Amino acid sequence: MASIKKRPSSSTVRLGLIVFIVVAAWIGMGYRLFDIQVVKAEELAEQGLNQRLETREMAPQRGKIYDRNGDLLALTVESQSLFADPSQVSEPLWVAQQIGTLLGVDSDSLFERLTSDKRFVWIKRQVDGVLAEQVLDLEMDGVYSLPEPKRVYPAGPVAAHVTGFVNIDGDGQEGMELVYDTQLRGVPGTAVYERSPNGIVILQGDNNIVPADPGMDLNTTIDLPLQYQAQQSCVDAVDRTGADSCWAVVLSVETGEILAMVGAPVFDPQTRQTVDPRCDDAEDPATCRAFSNFVVRGIFEPGSTQKMITVAAALEEGKVQVGTTIPEVADELELLEDACRSGDDDVHGCYRDFHEHETQDMTVAEIFTRSSNIGTIRVAETLDQDVLVDYIEAFGLGSRTGVDYTVEAEGLLRFDAGCQTCWASAAIGYSVAASPLQMAAAYAAIGNDGVWTTPHIMSTMVDPNGNTEVAGIETKQVVSIGTSILVRELLASVVEEGTGTNAAVDGYRVGGKTGTANKLGPDGRYTEETRASFVGMAPIDDPQVVVAVVIDSPDFDYRTGGLSAAPVFSEIMEQALHRFGVSPDVNR
Repeated sequence: MASIKKRPSSSTVRLGLIVFIVVAAWIGMGYRLFDIQVVKAEELAEQGLNQRLETREMAPQRGKIYDRNGDLLALTVESQSLFADPSQVSEPLWVAQQIGTLLGVDSDSLFERLTSDKRFVWIKRQVDGVLAEQVLDLEMDGVYSLPEPKRVYPAGPVAAHVTGFVNIDGDGQEGMELVYDTQLRGVPGTAVYERSPNGIVILQGDNNIVPADPGMDLNTTIDLPLQYQAQQSCVDAVDRTGADSCWAVVLSVETGEILAMVGAPVFDPQTRQTVDPRCDDAEDPATCRAFSNFVVRGIFEPGSTQKMITVAAALEEGKVQVGTTIPEVADELELLEDACRSGDDDVHGCYRDFHEHETQDMTVAEIFTRSSNIGTIRVAETLDQDVLVDYIEAFGLGSRTGVDYTVEAEGLLRFDAGCQTCWASAAIGYSVAASPLQMAAAYAAIGNDGVWTTPHIMSTMVDPNGNTEVAGIETKQVVSIGTSILVRELLASVVEEGTGTNAAVDGYRVGGKTGTANKLGPDGRYTEETRASFVGMAPIDDPQVVVAVVIDSPDFDYRTGGLSAAPVFSEIMEQALHRFGVSPDVNR
């Protein structure tokens, strides 16, 4: 009888299956543990650390800006910026009203932010620490603060046209703050640290701090007391003459250092707006309040101040002497037929002196002292047009000076092909457009024995390690020493007995030139409005300082450079000579 095999019972099968599953699970777990703890241990540890690590950028301390005496013009301080989490603000209307009153923030606008669906909104940034504490002491839910650097300007509006300003994030926007933004801002650092899932820093964790490198400090050539006096003179001039604006720049003759650079209306670097009530009624208030600097960026037809270059060129070329007589100088000159009978005589070749006079013989000195347009054109006739243009360009008109300032104007030289009268216009300061700084640099060349020097504001930059970077400048000889001395004497005669008597300074022999140029209107024709200017130097025997003043659109009674700009020059020059200890002239 054949044997019969017993089939495994169902309980045995189930037990075997369970054992198999358990063994397989243990094998799987073992493999997984081996994979995690051995094969992928380093990779997973790094992933876990990265999840716990927090990296934050550490802002560098922005460099300070100083005047030439070590007085601060700009520095960074710590402030508090207030923010809110709208989801935590229980009474947004009450909070908006309370904070708005304390901080001067519009309550309606703040209420809209506090009722938004965002988790972070600014209340007000860069608030004074004491004021921020007053807000936090109200213990309002959802209102917090964090420290934030704030740029401040101790001199306020006084040096604003030099320093410029930064935006609320500390980025340079204008002036020195923009020109040297990279050097001033420094290099950010980093802070890396471990934190728990709920945000608590793990003190024994992996921490690494790379300190920020502070920015370089900037030493300028500006003399703050002189800057203040010059600005006050310009502010007073705008009030006195009813002008739209007044601009002035003071240069060191020998070094090209800009000792002061001012404008009125003034600009407040903290509010980042021009302080001028007239902007409220302007067609475009925002543009009216925007930063400007006409000294560097503005161009104007310099008028009679340009005659210094014309006469210097003729003297240098040996075409005339100071005592050379120009015969029959009339008060009107018609270079193109019927030009003086045309309604567009200013454009088409009719030239007139400012005051009517009989036709007469005049020396070059008399022409210059009396600022005769016709006489100056007659002097320019002794030169080839190309030669006159070469000298205008050599003195720096029509090209940027290279000053360390943003968006410098290039200027214009309008010598169109076929223009038969452009040379005559250029000889007396038309068909040429220059910035006040270009005119100041041109006069400084005469004061510096014919050597033109790059004007500049930065003196040195110093990094945290004490390493110093010095300003680089260029020089060029434009006329001889002899010509420079002759021209300086002519400039002195303008102040002593000519159109610039209001520029005189007690105790010093001063020289300079008035300028009065009609402004072009929208239709391209000259209007009755003027830009009045005066550029000069002192003391005339050994010039130390050049001052250029431009007054835009003074009232009719002050329309000339001698009436409006010369007195401002006198005030600023007197302060400059005293500030730098220049000895008075003997018997003055």
